[in-house]
Amino acid sequence: MWIKKIKVKNFRNYKEEEISLSKGINLFYGDNAQGKTNIIEAIFLSGFGKSFRTNKEKEMININEKEAGVEIDYEKIDRDGKIKIQLGNKKNIWINGVKIKKLSELLGKVNLVIFHPDDIYILKGIPQNRRRFLDIMISGLKPNYMYHLNLYLKTLEQRNNYLKQIKEENRDESLLDVWDEELIKHAIIIYKYRKEYIDKIQEKINQIHSEITNKQEKIEIFYLSECDTQEKYRNLLKERRKLDIIKGFTTKGIHRDDFFINLNDKKLDIYGSQGQHRTTILSLKLAELKIVEEEIGEKPILLLDDFMSELDQKRVKNFLDKIEDTQVIITCTDKIKIENKKILIYNVKEGKFRKEEN
Repeated sequence: MWIKKIKVKNFRNYKEEEISLSKGINLFYGDNAQGKTNIIEAIFLSGFGKSFRTNKEKEMININEKEAGVEIDYEKIDRDGKIKIQLGNKKNIWINGVKIKKLSELLGKVNLVIFHPDDIYILKGIPQNRRRFLDIMISGLKPNYMYHLNLYLKTLEQRNNYLKQIKEENRDESLLDVWDEELIKHAIIIYKYRKEYIDKIQEKINQIHSEITNKQEKIEIFYLSECDTQEKYRNLLKERRKLDIIKGFTTKGIHRDDFFINLNDKKLDIYGSQGQHRTTILSLKLAELKIVEEEIGEKPILLLDDFMSELDQKRVKNFLDKIEDTQVIITCTDKIKIENKKILIYNVKEGKFRKEEN
């Protein structure tokens, strides 16, 4: 799988640009705030229908414009395709010229794995970051997952609103049973997907991390959930009902799940060094890459946003050697040259691209 061409119009600091890409390594380099990450964001948008940087779509539209557009031409083993996204008063998406009605129709058309500087907070930050990592990975492979997750979150919002009405307007709390059963129905499906993919990560990450650390570290990943059965979640909702009413929101559920990682039987988030965190996130993302490849039967596209700044030239080459025959799109501040690697290079300056010789 690879992206052949990308067009952007009024997207972030771009006015109108068209960029051809190679099947191998594509490097976009330049000073900060020139638009390098914006091209990664545009590609991510084409794969997931949303940004990895913001929840506000208006931020992706050029400050002087009302609409923005992104268009990519891609090729898979069995077919070619085109995705077009228009941002404005509302978001519109076309696949091969046909306008889609649901975001789930886009998921899986272009499979992406992304590395960016904030990935370190998957492991060091709040549980929401780890859930988001799982949600993005699974939804790109299983659109049905996103369908149930969206319905769960919609039901959760409705339940939370009714909890406030019970508290403020003395509504009948027995009506919560309706929302509870709806939450339970979707939560169990979400749990099964997440547990399945946590197990897949564990299977892949062992060997990867062992190689990266010269067999010095044993890595284990643990999924934390109180919603692994319908009965358990139903009882939990009943036990917490009075507290939920007092607080005005649902205090337990799949939306509170988490996972943690142990290195040599010690919790990474408590005892891990900065270097161990970086190495572990690298292992985690490489495990994701392998899982996606096995699921779809071809290599996904790899987006590396300012990732190489953390590695020396030797480690960069070793990393790229692990991902042969993969389209890689890299952004960095300095032009890099890797021995025995052919790279398509673009210099980025003020939202303009200039192709350079390798």
